[in-house]
Amino acid sequence: MKGAPGPPARGRRQKKSVPDAAFDIWLRRGLHKMFDDVAREPIPPELLKLIEQDRRK
Repeated sequence: MKGAPGPPARGRRQKKSVPDAAFDIWLRRGLHKMFDDVAREPIPPELLKLIEQDRRK
């Protein structure tokens, strides 16, 4: 009697099923549609200052 199959070999990726891949595309497009404008906005100087102060710690 054979045991359960092990994980896939290194370097090989398991292919996603068609519904999973379609969902991933739909989700990615939806997220881009909702958030691309926000992601393109400049970072406020006050936030940049806080980030820089935190880096120095």
